Amino acid sequence: MTTPDLETRQRLEAMLIVADEPMSVVNLATAAGAPVKAVRAALAALRSDYDGEAEGPRRGFELREVAGGWRIYVRTDLDDVIAEYVGSQAPARLSQAALETLAVIAYKQPVTRSQVAQIRAVNVDGVVRTLLGRGLITELHADPETGAMHYGTTDLLLQKLGINSIDELPPISPLLDDGADGFDDILG
Repeated sequence: MTTPDLETRQRLEAMLIVADEPMSVVNLATAAGAPVKAVRAALAALRSDYDGEAEGPRRGFELREVAGGWRIYVRTDLDDVIAEYVGSQAPARLSQAALETLAVIAYKQPVTRSQVAQIRAVNVDGVVRTLLGRGLITELHADPETGAMHYGTTDLLLQKLGINSIDELPPISPLLDDGADGFDDILG
């Protein structure tokens, strides 16, 4: 068997890395601009290379033919490592409610759940649980009189925001009323 064309192998590899479903040999050949026979040879060479049958090491991924097409997969003996890694990753996005709650806690800490709910004018129980679960806030202490838990932000939040201290948060706009004076002026 002849050595598959390096350019064809590189093109196939690039497509297979980004493929979210198995790609047929015909689709790969069309996308790579190469004959089907050359694509089959290149796939065999890539598979051999990834399996460590050539000069290099056995890789943490493999090329499999499944469901009528080809795709790169994590080796099955590394499934536990990947499952642990993926399970430890928190989703990147927070809901608008979570962002608003997090902002209140960051600027007003230490603050109780009921104080946050009063500022936001909505129930924040579920959002606080989510923020706790993601490690962005923590329970600081219980109020000695009421037993209400006070919350504050964590080092993980600082890391995610790229700041060293909560003091580095931008100032709240001087044009916004922070509610500290209450409603006496409005109603009076």
